[in-house]
Amino acid sequence: MQFSERRNTTRWIIIFASFLIISLILWNTYTFFQIFKNEERLKMNLWAKAQKTLINADENTDVELPLQIFSNNTSIPIILTEKDSIINTVNIDDAIVKNKSKANAFLHDLKNENEPIVIEYVPGKFQNLYYGNSALLNKLKYYPVALVLIIVLFGGLVYNFYRSTKMATQNKLWAGMAKETAHQIGTPLSSLIGWVELLKSENVDESTTFEIEKDIERLQTITDRFSKIGSEPKLENKDIVAETLQSYDYLQSRFSKQIEFSFKAPKSPIMVSLNPTLHSWTIENLVKNAIDAMKGRGKLALEIEQDGDYVKINIIDSGGGIQKKQFKTIFEPGFTTKKRGWGLGLSLTKRIVEEYHKGTIKVLGSEIGKGTTMQVSFKKSDLV
Repeated sequence: MQFSERRNTTRWIIIFASFLIISLILWNTYTFFQIFKNEERLKMNLWAKAQKTLINADENTDVELPLQIFSNNTSIPIILTEKDSIINTVNIDDAIVKNKSKANAFLHDLKNENEPIVIEYVPGKFQNLYYGNSALLNKLKYYPVALVLIIVLFGGLVYNFYRSTKMATQNKLWAGMAKETAHQIGTPLSSLIGWVELLKSENVDESTTFEIEKDIERLQTITDRFSKIGSEPKLENKDIVAETLQSYDYLQSRFSKQIEFSFKAPKSPIMVSLNPTLHSWTIENLVKNAIDAMKGRGKLALEIEQDGDYVKINIIDSGGGIQKKQFKTIFEPGFTTKKRGWGLGLSLTKRIVEEYHKGTIKVLGSEIGKGTTMQVSFKKSDLV
């Protein structure tokens, strides 16, 4: 517990430190932006003074410095106006300057970027200097956005790595628990088999020992299922219709008569590469889940159909239905609508179908108060 709390504290410290670093970077970027912006404002003020000097120059005026100021500006776009007419442009593309509508649009943009500098070159006569941000300033303006996007991407990669690692750890834990469960069941199961043989030798009623043997066989199936979790199961070329029907019949005989069962499938075999033990677990989980949804009373249909190279198994119930937003979350470990339950049935089923049998499982459709259709799909085997 202390280790878990310490790890959570460390995680929050890292998150807070990351947020602080990002804030400092953004603040420094904003500060640099303002500094450069002010420097460009000062340059434009000098440019305005140089313009005033040239307008009022006579034969005795030294124009070398104003001309040098003009020539040094190679990046800041300028439009000079007088009485709302454009009289001069600097660092603006000729295609814009020669097109009056484009020039006016560009002037409108400059007006929105910076406050104009008013040049009173003689008393009562004014020119307005409109200027935009240099290419460097524009790049600096978008730098924080790019930085945030990079940080978000990096954060997403870290989160995805953390989540994948966590899921891998959980999978190892569940696989280990499943194998340990199988191992623990195996010991008393061997004893039960011995006791059945002893009962037979004592001439106990055959019907009694037969029922016990059926339950022992069932326990052996469960043990076999758990032992296969976490390891690569052996797949066999089997008739999926026969395998599904066998599991379906077993379940039908053990549930209440208040459930109206029906089974529909092609008459001819459909060969699929699967593990019979794990496939029976899939059908059992889906059927039990459907019966739980109907609260032990209603109609349950299992239909097998061929669709090109694929075979699809539909389990249709008349239960309470599932909300559309839960179509994917029902397969997540821990999700359950029952008061008692671990929420592992559909999660295990999804793993068996998708990881072991390379198939797909999904909620094909559901309507609240009317029922749900679950669909499992497998690729048909090329071997016959």
